[in-house]
Amino acid sequence: MRICILGGDGYLGWPTAMYFSARGHEVMVVDNMAKRGWEAEIGAKPLEHVPALKERARRWKQKKFQPIEVVIGNIADDGQLMNGICHDFRPEAIIHYGEQPSAPYSMLNQENAVYTQCNNVVGTLNVMFAMREHCPQAHLVKLGTMGEYGTPNIDIEEGWLDVTHNGRKDRVLYPKKPHSLYHLSKVHDSHNLEFASRMWDFRVTDLNQGVVYGSDTDEIGNDPELCTSFHYDDVFGTVLNRFVVQAAIGMPLTVYGSGKQIRGYLNIRDTLRCVELAVTNPAGRGEFRVFNQFTEQFSVMELAQRVRESAAINGMKVEIQHLRNPRVEQEEHYYHAAHSSLSSLGLEPHLLNHEVIGQMLEKAMKTANRINEASILPKVDWKQGWQAPVTGLSTAVPRLQAVRA
Repeated sequence: MRICILGGDGYLGWPTAMYFSARGHEVMVVDNMAKRGWEAEIGAKPLEHVPALKERARRWKQKKFQPIEVVIGNIADDGQLMNGICHDFRPEAIIHYGEQPSAPYSMLNQENAVYTQCNNVVGTLNVMFAMREHCPQAHLVKLGTMGEYGTPNIDIEEGWLDVTHNGRKDRVLYPKKPHSLYHLSKVHDSHNLEFASRMWDFRVTDLNQGVVYGSDTDEIGNDPELCTSFHYDDVFGTVLNRFVVQAAIGMPLTVYGSGKQIRGYLNIRDTLRCVELAVTNPAGRGEFRVFNQFTEQFSVMELAQRVRESAAINGMKVEIQHLRNPRVEQEEHYYHAAHSSLSSLGLEPHLLNHEVIGQMLEKAMKTANRINEASILPKVDWKQGWQAPVTGLSTAVPRLQAVRA
């Protein structure tokens, strides 16, 4: 197939490009390198050095796989870019990662909030109109987020809800209660794409993804020239990655609030497989379908305890410390989300265990000289924006040495 990947320089975009190329597909990636600028803006760096996109593409070509074509451009600012791509490349599938992906970044200040909403929503609108004009038969696989739903006091369905009201029945998009302006931008995307399916007979799969962890894939192997980003900072890092890095340097695992917040999680390898299942089993014409893309549910405290246990297995002593929660969210809540569609298509998940966490710890310890401890503690308050680092609720835990017994 001809597959266009938007956001191809990103944490998921680059591994996805290699994954499809290795399976013989014709792959084009599009990116404006904005993520690297956002990282510089807040003083964050990935755990490992990530080569430039064109350098990684050249390295991939040397391995004799199907070449990955690179296009540098901004799909939100340049309304004609996607028109040209859809007209010339004629993609059969478009995988859309090309958005600002961080909730804390969107809550940092007014400028970042406006940028996030404009970049994400306008970029998706430009994709929609380019598809309508030049490749209306293409299948759009859009990366959404489980954060669109929030934490409702009812079961979370896969995108749609059957309702009965005053004796009448209808099927409606599941009500959304997002907890950040980033997640709200993804809600706007979902509504716009459902509209395109109804009005223009688009094929759309909206992948409401849980929190992804890890950075190792078969295609990356042990080649540092092909690696993807592993973020652990307070803005772009995800919670498990952050805990692993804290454990590796002997820093207490910082849990926001009570730690009873429950979310869905999945291994990066499962993200690649889920996207492949969506692409190779496309939605029908006029269908807007939603898959909840995660494999397991954990509370934040459960993750912290697992990391502490895995660290102990590796001879490392790690403590857990609670911080005042800088986010506005329910800390104790009901959470039960359906996620059977991808399993029914053949997903066989890689579950989180001590071996997986141990491998992540090993990588973090090998690159400990690159870890910037100052970037880990939360500095974005949901009500006040950018602040000094959030401090603990209790007496600070002394710094520990993360050494093997």
